[in-house]
This record gives sequence, structure tokens and C-alpha cells, in this order.
Amino acid sequence: MGTKKGDVGLLGYLLINTISIFAVSYMLPGVGVDSFVTALIVAVVMALLNVTLKPLLILVTIPLTIITFGLFLLVINVVVLFAADALIDGFQIAGFWWALLISFLVALVNSVIFGLAQD
Repeated sequence: MGTKKGDVGLLGYLLINTISIFAVSYMLPGVGVDSFVTALIVAVVMALLNVTLKPLLILVTIPLTIITFGLFLLVINVVVLFAADALIDGFQIAGFWWALLISFLVALVNSVIFGLAQD
């Protein structure tokens, strides 16, 4: 029986995000993560921001999200990443385009890892 994303559990989800963030920091010069522990802190803060700040941003920007067929959600992800950057020492993002790329790559790496977990 396969594993669904929801079956991984909170700790599994945080570990997968930590690995994704840490891996992306090695692939991209526009993002810096000082250590694996910092990546774990980023994953925890991102999870908290995704359940607090992100829904508010989505609610406020519904018209833009509809007009752009959901693409504005990428900008919201960038805002959440910059909020994490501002809150965490040892986590740096060089600019908007790097944050957009980070958001995409972390989602991609997470999808691959969750896909492997289903097999």
C-alpha cells in the first residue's frame, strides 16, 4: 500500500522540506543556508508561515490570483520566503528571482521525494 503526502506525518514533512531547502541551497548561489539545523529552522518557520501568513495573503489577493489563473500564488510563496529570510539568521535570499526559483525547486524536490515515498 502506497504512502500519501498526508501519511508522512508532520515530522516526515519537516524532514523532507529540510532536505529540500538544504539541497537547493547547494544548487543555487542566490540562496544561503548556514547549516542543516538552519535548514530545519527554515522548514519549521515556513510551515508556520504557510498556515498563518499565507492564507491571509491569499484571501487579500483573490482577484489577482483569479486574473492570473493562480500564477500570483507564486508571488505569495516568494513573500513567505522573504518573511522567513527576515526572521532567520543564517538564511539568505539574494532577490525576487532567486526566491521564485527556490520556491519552484523546493516544490519540485518535495514532489520527487513524496513520489518516491509512495512507491
